[in-house]
Amino acid sequence: MIFVGLDDTDTLESRGTGHLARHIAVTLGQDYNVLGVTRHQLLLDPRVPCTKKNSCAAIALEVNGQPDLDDLTERVQRLMLDSFEPGSDPGLCIAYAVPEAISQFGRRAQQQLVTKAEAEALAAVYGLSLVGLGGDCGGVIGALAAVGLAATGEDGRYVSVGRSRELSGLQSVATIMQAGIAAVRTVDGQGVSDGLVQTDKLRPARRDGQAVAVVEWCHDHWLPLKLD
Repeated sequence: MIFVGLDDTDTLESRGTGHLARHIAVTLGQDYNVLGVTRHQLLLDPRVPCTKKNSCAAIALEVNGQPDLDDLTERVQRLMLDSFEPGSDPGLCIAYAVPEAISQFGRRAQQQLVTKAEAEALAAVYGLSLVGLGGDCGGVIGALAAVGLAATGEDGRYVSVGRSRELSGLQSVATIMQAGIAAVRTVDGQGVSDGLVQTDKLRPARRDGQAVAVVEWCHDHWLPLKLD
């Protein structure tokens, strides 16, 4: 599996990083099996420069054999530069095998201040492709964190997976799973197989390396929750 992480691609006047990540995923889908696009929440702190909520995004790609990471990196860079927003500080990270140290970096980026120099040094140690594409290139922090967090399989939520964004209104659990959701569960982990689920803006969590819709009962149907 390849993880493509990106961050700081937007401004207050532009669409967010998640939107750009979905656009890139659609383009890459011509040559790769796109497993989904996830959003990952980083540290909320007034000392951290961010557009709104300091989140980053990761695209998961399924590959067979040894991928050409140089070609992929070049393609994604072009797509990001084509959508560059003046005033943004975009960063990009692409990794095939994600070391545990990168996931630990992602966890720390959720809990404490980390630096661009630290991200760059860590990527260099493990030979990961990490590049800044404009501004002060501060987005490399979130890009590396996104790769590390997505690789854990236990963080963030999907902003795109399968046909989930095509769903609307109340839908059966079976319909949701046919659209690409691996499971529907309650907050305490109980599986849900019956009833209707409100699917407007359904954003399943990334858990067990899969898209899991976490729901709670509301009157006569299941209401999905947005988890980080």
